[in-house]
Amino acid sequence: MCYSLGMWDVPIHVIDFEGSRQSGVVEYGYATLEHGEVVDSGTRVCAPVGTISDMDREQHGISEERAATEASFEADWSLFAGLRESGPFCAHNAAVEDGFLRAVWSCPRTSPDFSEPGQRLASWGPWLDTLPIYRRTYPQLESHKLRGLVEIFGLQGELDGQAGILCPSDRQHYHCALYDALASALLLRRLADEPELKQCSLRWLFLQSAASHAARQEMGQQELF
Repeated sequence: MCYSLGMWDVPIHVIDFEGSRQSGVVEYGYATLEHGEVVDSGTRVCAPVGTISDMDREQHGISEERAATEASFEADWSLFAGLRESGPFCAHNAAVEDGFLRAVWSCPRTSPDFSEPGQRLASWGPWLDTLPIYRRTYPQLESHKLRGLVEIFGLQGELDGQAGILCPSDRQHYHCALYDALASALLLRRLADEPELKQCSLRWLFLQSAASHAARQEMGQQELF
């Protein structure tokens, strides 16, 4: 069965946030894929809405002092609403990114539902999610964490090369928002290198991204092609 949208028929915006429920978003990064290539990206540190815990600071390396002079994440409504109108969002464990967005803006402007061509809805999703996609495609792997997948599939060199061009000089490692977004983008792109997946539809990717069997059932079972 064929679908109207192939994997690269629309831009895909791969997103990562650093922060916590307590601090809110303290850094965002996004990388836009078109035809498998990163054509746009952006990142910045954001003022926290609460305190940054010692544990969080040790993980992402952003202090309250560094972030305090920046604009809050709320200042970028137009950016994220505009991205959502032009293509679907993708993340590694997308429930986290979706939660950060909904905590600030419950929904975007009415935008296309890229999983159901011709339909529109006011939602940040449905999301593409490289975590369940890789869990379902490669169930034999012991770990499906972002860093582990990048290493297993030999993407570390390319990731560091892209980060050296696109990321701030001090934010070129894991738990930096744009770096992690680029890692997830490379994982999504390499699926097209698999002979049996290179013609997969966008619809199939959404089905594999569903977090649960019930969610997949709700979307409806579909064939690969």
